[in-house]
Amino acid sequence: MKYLIAGLGNIGEEYINTRHNIGFIILDAWARVSNVKFEDRRYGSVASVKYRGRTFILLKPSTYVNRSGHAVKYWLKKEKIPEENMLVLVDDLSIPFGSIRLRTKGGDGGHNGLAHINMILGHGNYARLRFGIGNDFMIGGQVNYVLGKLDDQEEKILNKRLDLAIEMIKSFGIIGIELTMTKYNKEAKSLDDGERNSSGSEN
Repeated sequence: MKYLIAGLGNIGEEYINTRHNIGFIILDAWARVSNVKFEDRRYGSVASVKYRGRTFILLKPSTYVNRSGHAVKYWLKKEKIPEENMLVLVDDLSIPFGSIRLRTKGGDGGHNGLAHINMILGHGNYARLRFGIGNDFMIGGQVNYVLGKLDDQEEKILNKRLDLAIEMIKSFGIIGIELTMTKYNKEAKSLDDGERNSSGSEN
């Protein structure tokens, strides 16, 4: 069975290690521990990971976030992957930095990448892994915030979350979206609560 794992982000040196590139960062981490390399292909960089009889096609679109739908549609069709076997990795302003939530479907939540995918596919009925980047910016500062570089604390939190994010993606392919949500969303929230309590006790 094949699965398309699309990590959203922007290409170019200026966007490396920015909050909007969380999807790229997660896929790069998985490729690194799996000893596979991305190749430049049509509409994006692509790598393939084999795991427990499944093939995961990792896609980093080269279309920039706002046009992610073109890459997603092309690779779904090229690899003959049904839309229910697609998972989109996306940064999310609505949840605290480092929080991870898995969802079966939904709207775009103001994210231009999801909005374009929804427009191209004609619906939002596909799974997405939302990685929180928080909303610590002043009114009018959203663009600079999402395109800004991760600070030291954010990098530390992100590095601690990468293994969990990769586990959740693998689980999506092995046991499906519903069971993965049941198994991991609660675990991810427990991590969030534990870190908040730990941080609070230090102040």
